Amino acid sequence: MLDVTLIVLCAGNSSRFEHKTKKQWIRIDNEPLWLNVTKRLSTYANFDEIIITSHSNELKYMQNFTDDYTFVEGGQTRQESIKNSLQNATSKYVMITDVARACIPYSVINNLLEEKQNADCIVPVLNVSDTVVYGEDTINRDNVKLIQTPQLSNTKILKNSLLTDVEYTDDSSAIKANNGTIKYIQGSTKSKKLTFGDELKDIDCLKPASNNFFTGTGFDIHQFEDNKEMYLGGVLLDCDFGFKAHSDGDVLIHSVIDALLGAAGAGDIGEFFPDTDEKYKGIDSKILLQEIVSFIYNVGYEIVNIDLTIIAQKPKINPVKNEIKSSMAKLLQIDKQFVNIKATTAEKMGFIGRSEGVAVQSIATLKYYNWK
Repeated sequence: MLDVTLIVLCAGNSSRFEHKTKKQWIRIDNEPLWLNVTKRLSTYANFDEIIITSHSNELKYMQNFTDDYTFVEGGQTRQESIKNSLQNATSKYVMITDVARACIPYSVINNLLEEKQNADCIVPVLNVSDTVVYGEDTINRDNVKLIQTPQLSNTKILKNSLLTDVEYTDDSSAIKANNGTIKYIQGSTKSKKLTFGDELKDIDCLKPASNNFFTGTGFDIHQFEDNKEMYLGGVLLDCDFGFKAHSDGDVLIHSVIDALLGAAGAGDIGEFFPDTDEKYKGIDSKILLQEIVSFIYNVGYEIVNIDLTIIAQKPKINPVKNEIKSSMAKLLQIDKQFVNIKATTAEKMGFIGRSEGVAVQSIATLKYYNWK
């Protein structure tokens, strides 16, 4: 029995990553980076368990990809994410790595495992070949090491070392500060860390994103309510009635949200904004759409186009169609030409035909963000 749990940290905001999407969600063929990295590492050793930390907004979505791992909500910092993960780790040792190190070679993992009993924390390092200046002083580069991950730690000792408000940048720093023993082993230049995004050109184990397209449909329907403002596609219409709904009732935006989530395989609007939650009561639907668009880009997609069909006996759609197109293009962060709106009546049949409400059907097409 290996008695080692692998923890892959994927809960960051990628604030320094100069791309549209988060680094953990760039696609390697059809796999998000976090899954690609975890799968590769899982072939190197028979880990007792594999734990993946996720941003709170992405936890449920991550769980759609596989049942093979334990998913844990991460924290605001790397250290908080580690603490949350350690609550689920039952093995004697933990190997903790950052998803940003995408191409860790087998030799590093194997060497870490072979040394696990020889110190409280085993750490891969690189020697420094350039001259090093600290402040105004040139220091001996032979005394400087570049710390890498993954690091393999005694689980109990790491847990105890993190019982502090001090923020450490890596596991070994926490253990060393608490008088634990550290052993350094040779790291690898192949374990290059993905931070700003320009490193992608130097990380050769990653395939580009596939050219697949993804389609989702959305449908929403609302009845009218007197003495309420009517918004459609984020545009205020000149009506003396609006939509009966928990939010502002923008039936067009609600339909588009479902189409976007459908294309991404991320559920539906009710899972993100339940109508049982009072904080969404009367909320501007543009805010909801902006949040979903941000989510779509964060998890590795780009919006290709949207096609809408509005079914309404009243109000008249054609006079405001162009304004709605402009509003939706801005909200979706795409060119206006990629928003198409069709309007039709219900030929006076049913509740729409009786002018009691409006329905909108939408189709969204997404593609993977091209990080190449």
